[in-house]
Amino acid sequence: MNKPLRRIAIFCGLLVFALLLRDNWIQYVQADSLKNHKNNHRVDIARYSQPRGNIIVEGGDAITGSVETNGIDYKYKRTYKNGEMWAPVTGYASQVYGTNQIENLEDGVLTGDDDRLFFNQTVDMLTGKEKRGGDVITTLNPKAQEAAFKGLGDKKGAVAAIDPRTGKILALASTPSYDPSTIAGASKKDAAAWKALDKKQNPDDPMLNRALRQTYPPGSTFKVVTAAAALENGLYTDIDEPTKSPLPYKLPLSTQNLKNEGNIPCENASLRVALRYSCNTVFGKIGDDLRLKKMREEAEKFGFNNEVFTPVRADASVYPEEMDRPSNALSAIGQFDNRATPLQMAMVAAAVANDGKLMKPYMVSGLRAPNLSFIEQAEPEQMSEPLSEDNARKLQEMMETVVQVGTGTAAKIPGVTVGGKTGTAQHGVANSKNPYAWFISYAKGKDGSSPVAVAVVIEGSDTVRDDIAGGKLAAPIAKDVMKAVLAGEK
Repeated sequence: MNKPLRRIAIFCGLLVFALLLRDNWIQYVQADSLKNHKNNHRVDIARYSQPRGNIIVEGGDAITGSVETNGIDYKYKRTYKNGEMWAPVTGYASQVYGTNQIENLEDGVLTGDDDRLFFNQTVDMLTGKEKRGGDVITTLNPKAQEAAFKGLGDKKGAVAAIDPRTGKILALASTPSYDPSTIAGASKKDAAAWKALDKKQNPDDPMLNRALRQTYPPGSTFKVVTAAAALENGLYTDIDEPTKSPLPYKLPLSTQNLKNEGNIPCENASLRVALRYSCNTVFGKIGDDLRLKKMREEAEKFGFNNEVFTPVRADASVYPEEMDRPSNALSAIGQFDNRATPLQMAMVAAAVANDGKLMKPYMVSGLRAPNLSFIEQAEPEQMSEPLSEDNARKLQEMMETVVQVGTGTAAKIPGVTVGGKTGTAQHGVANSKNPYAWFISYAKGKDGSSPVAVAVVIEGSDTVRDDIAGGKLAAPIAKDVMKAVLAGEK
């Protein structure tokens, strides 16, 4: 071969090598980034070229579906059954705006693209069947969810309910809500619905999952954590012995007295009496007696200062790491910088009800292939042990007294043992805005174990300010949710 031809051959060989190198770089190194690029619509077109798998609730009912469209690019779009009620669970799957929550986290299973479905898809291809998505099986109880959603009604707030024995999430409601069906397509109507849901357009923020993603001052419901800290650290061992709690009680390093709500018997009150009447002075002093480190450690055993994945992420509830003594005393009654999600406070009630053991909350019990075989199933997992069994039983007695003869009587269920704690948390500078109404509770079954623990928070309602209280607004909702779960246990 003469010299010019050799040069041309080498040059052509280098071009082929460069082409092969570039082709492999695109196919293997850049594949994911190109696949997920915002301007790559082929993935979305493929995603909606066949029906998505469904999200299933307890009892086998699908709360999602797919319907054929007349669109050019997208053959199917997502539909939702009782969309507003289930939106905090499902999230949305939109041809234009993508996916979130379970629709996003389990998108691979629902579209059929998950690697674990390879065998099923191969069989379908060989037999000539259309590609099918798998199903997501949740732990949600339809009756409990309905009770929670209807109970909230036109109020702004949230409900979280857990099975304390396993950690299964039974209800997750948030209001105001939205119907994901209205933004599932690619029409102008869907675009207008999306715009109306934007927080700038709608200050009520209906797309906010208040049960998982909104933290509130927990108010007096946090006194359950403070009582647990007192028992676990041996500050008090007998829930009926007098505490060393003067009245008035002056906040440490301060000239300000900590006030109670009304004329209630809080001077040296026992833990049982203090929780029954919700004595700020008793629990504020307990917080100061234990100091910040011990209070924070107990709160963290219940899940504070850690995000929870259900698999949808729940924001971390907070017990501050740095506070002065008066701030810690106020935090011990739920009224300083500590904040909690409704899920977190349901976890507090669940740990007490489950004899001190806190199970990890979860709401996906399994992932199912199109042939109905399971590719993944969840197992209950213990998260921590905030209380010994003995101390948990003592705290149960205290919470049951609250419902029997205290501030939580609106949660009574005939023939059922119910424990609870009310809370009314201050809101705004100098308590200038309407307070938040809280209630946390559990109900016991015939065998003495608890199949349900509930947390309810009412952020806003048309109730007269003086009538805003956890016992009046939140406790009846918790009662209905518990009754719905107990009815299914029979």
